[in-house]
Amino acid sequence: MKPPCFIYLYDAAKTDKLEVGKIANYLKRKLGKARLIIRDDFLVHHLSRLPSSRKEERVDFLARKLADIRIRQINEREFSKPLPAEVEYEKRNLLNPESKAFGILYEGFKLAALLGRLVPKGELSLECCHIAFTNQLFGTWDQNNHRYHARVSIYSFPSLISTVGLVEAPAKPKEFYLRRQLGSDAIVLKEEFKGRFIDYEDPRLTEVMKGYLLQALFFHMTGDPFCKDENCRLYNAHWQEEVIHAQLETPHELCKSHQAILHSLLSFPP
Repeated sequence: MKPPCFIYLYDAAKTDKLEVGKIANYLKRKLGKARLIIRDDFLVHHLSRLPSSRKEERVDFLARKLADIRIRQINEREFSKPLPAEVEYEKRNLLNPESKAFGILYEGFKLAALLGRLVPKGELSLECCHIAFTNQLFGTWDQNNHRYHARVSIYSFPSLISTVGLVEAPAKPKEFYLRRQLGSDAIVLKEEFKGRFIDYEDPRLTEVMKGYLLQALFFHMTGDPFCKDENCRLYNAHWQEEVIHAQLETPHELCKSHQAILHSLLSFPP
């Protein structure tokens, strides 16, 4: 494998704390020759390319599909037929992309597969890497405890990275949950544990997301986005403090092994 020639970044995070331009510049420094293209929300970009005669039909189609893949019970894998109101909600969001999704969990692999069907044929080659930031929350089924868990990212074609998932998926410090069970106020606890987890509108968001972008890139180039070294930005963190350590506190961005892999890939002849 070799690095992609084109990297498409889709910005639907709906927060000014995620500076996609800075992330694009970071990748340019890492990859050198790759061309970085920043686009709007993945679905907004897709709909903008359609003639007006097809847009309404496509919005209806996407609204039904998004409603279909909602997770209603985290301990059930079966999907029920969506209610008309759920389809209408998705339709409103598609027509008003500035709105934010709250309290809805989508099946991550099904969401990625749906978006993958919308990538133009001319951008389906391995020379093109699509990475979509989103404020949608998605999850995957865990075979060990038979329930869905929220995730920060889904690495596929395209790869999806959720700003909401970064806040909600990795677990906060154990003491935080213990204090909550004992009745401590959530707002007071957030202030007391400030800095030990990533929160909404967190000023560290852009820097942390650089690591998840590297994971998406390594998935595209090698098929494996993760590293077992907790000091590497490719570490698959399950706790907020692990995220903060891997993305913000390590002296080197990549472990020696993955730095060597990246160097080898960048040295690949055109």
